Amino acid sequence: MTFVMMGLIIVVFYFFMIRPQMKRSKEQKKFREGLKAGDRIVTIGGIHGRIIELKEKTAIIESEKTRLEISREAISMDSAGLMNQQGK
Repeated sequence: MTFVMMGLIIVVFYFFMIRPQMKRSKEQKKFREGLKAGDRIVTIGGIHGRIIELKEKTAIIESEKTRLEISREAISMDSAGLMNQQGK
């Protein structure tokens, strides 16, 4: 009986914790692969800018006449999607 309860706890943990995180991670990867020059983004540090150039693992963004090279992983999916919707 205790093995059944332990198995049930593991299944519940998987569906409420692990699976949603894997789904979100997959969506973020797809989002970052779909970025292109000209997209407006927000970094996880709060920097707002526009993508000037994309490299394999980095992006060059322009913010207030300043160019920065950032990691693609530093681009926030949620904020960038919201900004692009408001800008259109």
